[in-house]
Amino acid sequence: MRETFTKGMARNIYYGGAVFFLLVLLGLTVDTVGGLPKTDNSQNLTEEVAAGKRLWEINDCIGCHTLLGEGAYFAPELANVYTRYGESTEAIKIFIKSRPKEGIPGRRSMPQFNFSDEELEQIAQFLKYSNGIKTARNWPPNIQG
Repeated sequence: MRETFTKGMARNIYYGGAVFFLLVLLGLTVDTVGGLPKTDNSQNLTEEVAAGKRLWEINDCIGCHTLLGEGAYFAPELANVYTRYGESTEAIKIFIKSRPKEGIPGRRSMPQFNFSDEELEQIAQFLKYSNGIKTARNWPPNIQG
């Protein structure tokens, strides 16, 4: 005898599936939120870092650079620039200050933003903070070019 698929059975499968996937979603959410403190670098979040982030946004740095893989791919990734520059905020500040006013003629280059010493320190601290965020599979790769 062949069993027929009734509306009641379809409803039970629908609700059962919805509950199952809701539980999966909740479990994954709890796991993700529980793992954030190990990766987010929030212990190093200071007012100076927040001020550097504001400068990053005001000057649209993400319009050219990527940060943790997000942004434009016109200029180098900056989440690991602190490591690439020998773990020195001074090297980052010197690089930013050394940019010509209008960039380098005939090639793409970063313009001079004329940041104050305080603003340079804030940007450098923001980039140092970004460098400390732990990402999956060591992203971004520690290369420039």
